[in-house]
Amino acid sequence: MFQLSPAAATELLAVFERGENEGLSLRVAARLDADGELAFGMGFDEQREGDMPLLLDGVEVLIAQPSQPLLAEAMLDFVEVEPGRFGFVFVPQESENPSPASDASGACGDGGCGRCGG
Repeated sequence: MFQLSPAAATELLAVFERGENEGLSLRVAARLDADGELAFGMGFDEQREGDMPLLLDGVEVLIAQPSQPLLAEAMLDFVEVEPGRFGFVFVPQESENPSPASDASGACGDGGCGRCGG
């Protein structure tokens, strides 16, 4: 099952406590690129039909049906990605190398759309 690290949960709860994205949940998404690499994204969104809602450490998380098998064993973490700069990373089960994701502003991993389609 998809997981949040304690650091990611703490950071996301802080975002919600600041009143940002009121009434929305965290949407996480994944897809396979043409070269077979997993691409991850995240943003704030409303629940849609087919979403799997999760409550993880007080954070409401949504995963659309197409992303569910790709995220089944993944974890979202919040780490120091370079000295003095922190960010969210997805850690897939089969990889020890985290992939950079979006920051807490709600931008998707590579699109900056704020609403990941899953």
